[in-house]
Amino acid sequence: MGGETQAAEVRYAVTGENLPGGEAHVVAQKSMIRFDGTALTGSALPGPADLLAGALAACVLKNVERFSKMLHISYRRATIDVTIDREEPPPRIVRARYTLRVETDEPDARVELLHRNIRKFGTITNTIAAAADLQGEIIALRPGGEGADG
Repeated sequence: MGGETQAAEVRYAVTGENLPGGEAHVVAQKSMIRFDGTALTGSALPGPADLLAGALAACVLKNVERFSKMLHISYRRATIDVTIDREEPPPRIVRARYTLRVETDEPDARVELLHRNIRKFGTITNTIAAAADLQGEIIALRPGGEGADG
């Protein structure tokens, strides 16, 4: 048995409820998140696919903060746009795309280092990449609003 290492596991738990008519919510930590639990696609509340896109956005943004501290990369603000594409049959998410914009004075090589770490060590990014085509780009926004690409 010597030399075996066990992968560390962290468990996340939520509770949820759906009532007739689609009034639905999940509770995570101390937050209640309402979602569309109807049989159709609603327009007022996010549906499960929206929540998945939101989880991807949250993962990337949380890791901007995490890796900026670890790599000593300064930034003023980070924003993200996420799209996911569904295909059927069977219904499934086949593609996820994001554009991450980071307002920073860091050189492009450091911005790319940040992005590589986000992609390599993000829980949700790794999970989605294992199940669907995940592509993302990072754009450095320089003082005065200019992006790295122009």
